[in-house]
Amino acid sequence: HGPPSPRKIRETSQHDILGLPCIEKIVTSVEDSPEPISTNIIGTIPDWINGNLLRNGPGKFEIGNHRFNHWFDGMALLHQFKISNGQVTYKSRFLSSDSYQSNREQNRIVVAEFGTITMPDPCKNFFQRFLSRFELPKPTDNANVSIVNYKGDFYVSTESNIMHKVDPETLETTQKVDWSKFIAVNGATAHPHTEPDGTAYNMGNSYSSKGAYYNIIRVPPTKEAEDETLEGTTVLCTIPAEDKTKPSYYHSFAMSENYLVFIEQPIKMDLLKIATGKLTRKSISDCLSWNPKLNTILHLIHKQTGKESSITYLAKAMSTFHQINAYEDQGFLIIDLCASDDGQAIANYNIQNLRKSGEALDEVYNTLCRVFPRRFVLPLRIDPSTPYNQNLIDLPDCTATAIRIGKNKVFCTHEDLHGEDLHKYGGLEFPQINYGRYNMHPYRYFYGCGFRHLVGDTLLKMDLQRKQMKVWDHPGLYPSEPIFVPRPNATEEDDGVILSVVITPNKDKSTFLLVLDAKTFEELGRAVVPVNIPYGFHGTFSTATH
Repeated sequence: HGPPSPRKIRETSQHDILGLPCIEKIVTSVEDSPEPISTNIIGTIPDWINGNLLRNGPGKFEIGNHRFNHWFDGMALLHQFKISNGQVTYKSRFLSSDSYQSNREQNRIVVAEFGTITMPDPCKNFFQRFLSRFELPKPTDNANVSIVNYKGDFYVSTESNIMHKVDPETLETTQKVDWSKFIAVNGATAHPHTEPDGTAYNMGNSYSSKGAYYNIIRVPPTKEAEDETLEGTTVLCTIPAEDKTKPSYYHSFAMSENYLVFIEQPIKMDLLKIATGKLTRKSISDCLSWNPKLNTILHLIHKQTGKESSITYLAKAMSTFHQINAYEDQGFLIIDLCASDDGQAIANYNIQNLRKSGEALDEVYNTLCRVFPRRFVLPLRIDPSTPYNQNLIDLPDCTATAIRIGKNKVFCTHEDLHGEDLHKYGGLEFPQINYGRYNMHPYRYFYGCGFRHLVGDTLLKMDLQRKQMKVWDHPGLYPSEPIFVPRPNATEEDDGVILSVVITPNKDKSTFLLVLDAKTFEELGRAVVPVNIPYGFHGTFSTATH
């Protein structure tokens, strides 16, 4: 084998963190609790909150003696916090997916998930959710990323072509729905956007002999018949991948009043490697390549016509999972998103890393790239008289730039939506806004998790006007994505509460639902649940209808 290769020496940074506590419990399997459990209220839960916080995330990390490898693989566990008259009950249920059933019956992992190998072809598994055309193993239906709403019904979803319709009251799976039965796509993201009238947009890939395509999907707002699911769904626009055999990985997209914005980032999946399957066991990451020399391409699609803008907007290489908001202002399209300058993060969330402790854990955290909120501003009006090689943005106090570098090419640089103080909280992910009233509109506040660990360990409220932030920070407590719930008849953007599920990996059975006043960011109350809950990904609040 020759001498061992020298370990790549990483520059230490002022923002490195040492002595991180072990959070192994976050990836410890739990039992589900399908019967409601009452919680112990500390402080007060405002009695105007009336509905269910539904959350979704992995809850089981081994089957028999077999362990899953990647955090995204754990079997989906649905949670419901029912809030009514200042009281809260909790229940949870494993998603009764085919993968869960067949794994349980055979007591070993048989269905390929995101990073877990059941046959000698790791890369196929890693991306089978994108590549169900290439004679792949049957795609997993373990939907553990988020809970979404189409036509008034709730579905649990990942990035594969299968969704499960669930009853938000009992958490039971009522129906399995396959996107590809309605339109020619192999799946859709777990982050659709919804118009005020209920029309939903999403994105999914398709493949042909000519290569890979990205599709914008539109789902109608209402049902024609009670039992229908995705009937009436159409493909609004099809965009060929920049590199036909290497489509970009994407997790979400942005939507403004008139446009959808797809961000084609230089995290690429190698279809040829995957299709030929000539891969060794070690090379899961070989299928996913990050190329920092490539530009990021921002595609604008007009919602009404379904046509892509003739202008190509470029930015330097970046990696983004979640958009914050997008809106149009004085001939510009403003896109706010969470991004980092490095696209290698996805591989670091394998479960072995989350179970580490001591220096090995610090090492994993300090090699991850931090994610920060950024604003891009795209000039919509480019005509023959638009000047070249000068900044086209003339919005007040805006430091983003957009420069025309070719007949139909504009190169953009971002403005930071934060001050230096966000560095000490490890950046911001899982952004949320007052979506119902402010998505696609100018807005002032967004909320997210600070990441001084491999998972969120603080809650942050960012004020865009002042570039200031408020922080909820309690050592040993790990809060989930903050969900904003507006007070009924509120007139101010931040008049409402923030809901977050807080886990305590170092204390047994002391999980709680946290309720913060969104204005002051002070705690109003918490509902303590006597069970252990693993760290989940995304959730949604559904207001009670009666």
